[in-house]
Amino acid sequence: MATYRDTPYSQFNFRVNLGTGGPSPDDFKAGFQEVAGLGMEIHVAEYRTGNSKENSPVKVTGSYKINDVTLKRGVIGDVTTLYSWIDAVRNGDQTQGRTVIIQLMDEQHNGPVQQWTLTNARPTKLTGPALTGKGTDVAIEELVLISERIEQS
Repeated sequence: MATYRDTPYSQFNFRVNLGTGGPSPDDFKAGFQEVAGLGMEIHVAEYRTGNSKENSPVKVTGSYKINDVTLKRGVIGDVTTLYSWIDAVRNGDQTQGRTVIIQLMDEQHNGPVQQWTLTNARPTKLTGPALTGKGTDVAIEELVLISERIEQS
């Protein structure tokens, strides 16, 4: 799915599927304003034997860690979708892991040019908006997801 071209894609055309359906275009209903934290880190251990002819250690790759992914969107009338998911996780429902798909779209919205798939993703934090009587900004809520694996295609 990753599409090569000489110029980079813009960051503002993307869509998120929270794992509530299949990968068809109609299943990308979340409407998030921002996605941050897509990535992983591989842990490295350094090891060197005392009789090594090299004075530097060998780098041994170990386990890896998936970054938490933060999603932000304007508060909309759909209150129960995110809250019911995090509430089920909070109450100990171990079946709430979902496959979340995040797709970067081309400028014409013809289709995805790159995709990140989060396996067994679960919400760990839901933050409501900051409210002020003198405010003029849009009310933004934030959802933080953890996952066990991330695939990029």
